[in-house]
Amino acid sequence: MTPVRVFVAATSYPRNALDWQGRFIFDQAAALARQDVRITLWAPPGDLPQGVESALAAEDARWLDALRSRGGITRALRRNPLAGAWTGFGLLRRLRAACRREIRRPASADFYLIDWLQNALALPDDGRPAVVAVLGSDFGLLRLPGMVAALRRQFRRRRALLAPNAGWMAARLHALFGDVAHVEPNHFGVDPRWFAVTRSATPGRWLVVSRITKRKLGDLAAWGEGLFSRARPLDLLGPTQDATTLPDWIVYHGATNPDALRTHWFPRAAGLLTLSQHDEGRPQVLIEAMAAGLPVVASRIPAHADLLRHGETGWLVDDRAAFSAALVEAADPAVALRVGSAARAFASKEIGTWDDCARRYLAQLESLRAA
Repeated sequence: MTPVRVFVAATSYPRNALDWQGRFIFDQAAALARQDVRITLWAPPGDLPQGVESALAAEDARWLDALRSRGGITRALRRNPLAGAWTGFGLLRRLRAACRREIRRPASADFYLIDWLQNALALPDDGRPAVVAVLGSDFGLLRLPGMVAALRRQFRRRRALLAPNAGWMAARLHALFGDVAHVEPNHFGVDPRWFAVTRSATPGRWLVVSRITKRKLGDLAAWGEGLFSRARPLDLLGPTQDATTLPDWIVYHGATNPDALRTHWFPRAAGLLTLSQHDEGRPQVLIEAMAAGLPVVASRIPAHADLLRHGETGWLVDDRAAFSAALVEAADPAVALRVGSAARAFASKEIGTWDDCARRYLAQLESLRAA
C-alpha cells in the first residue's frame, strides 16, 4: 500500500529539544511519521523527527528564523499592526511558493495539513484536500475585517476539514464555515513521558508556566497579592514577551523546556496555576500537567472549562475569593492526591498520546479522500 504523503505547514517550531516554541508541531509531525505517513514540513528551521523532510528553501529558513527570534507573527501584529500585516503578507507569499514547489515534485503530497487558520490563506488553487488544525489564537484572527470571507473562498476551492484542537470551538467554526468545510475536532495528544512523572510535591509551592504577557498572566498579580509568600512560594517560568512588571512575591526563573518541567518542576510543585484571559484552544502545558498528576487551578474561560471538572480534575475560578478557596482545598494532601489522580486518568482516557492524535488525523485525511 502506498504511504500517504502530507505537506505540513506551521509558523512555529522548536530549534531543538530545549526550545519551548512550537513543541507541539514537532510532536505532531513525529507522530504522523510513526504512522508511516510521508511528511514534508514547512516551518521555522529546527531538528526534524525521523522520517520528516524539510520543505524550506534556504531564504525561507533565514526569514522564518528571524521572525521566530522577534517573537513570531502574533507578536508582530500585536506590537505594530501595520508592520505586522506586511510581515504576514510576506509569510503567506513564502508559504504559497513552497506549496507550488511541492506541487511540482514527482511524488508530491496527497494532502495539506495546515496548522493555524491564517496559513490556509496561502494554499494554491490546486484542489488538493486540506485538514486545517485550528487553535484558540485563531479566534482573534477571525475578528479581523474580511478574514472570514477570505477563508471561505479558500475552502470552497477544495475538500476541507477544520480540526479544532478543542471541542468548544466547533460550534463557532461550523456557524462560519459549515457550508464550505467539514468541522471535526481533533485534540492534540500528550508525550507518554508526562504520564510517567513521579511526584514528591513541596507543600504550597505553586507553579505558573506561561508566556509573559498581560493577557496570559490575567489576574495573577491582583488575585495573588497576599496569598503567596516565602511560606507559599509561586514560581513563574516562561519567556517575556510584554513589558510586564512582576510583583516581588513572584519568583521568576525565565524560559524553560519540556525536559526541565518533567524532571524538575512538575515533580516538586504543589500544582499548576493559569489565570489566562488569552484566546486559548486547549493549553498544552495544562494538559501535560494533568497527565503528570498535578492539581490545576485555572481561570474560567472556555479552553479551561473544556478540560477541567471543578472540584474533580481541578478548580475553575472566577474571582479572588474562589482562587483563594481553591488554594486552601489543594493544600490538603488527600484532596491534592485525589484531584491529581483524577486529572491524570482524564488525560489518559480522553486525550491520549500523540500517536492517538496522529491516528485521528489519518482517519480525517482518509475521509477527505473518500468524499
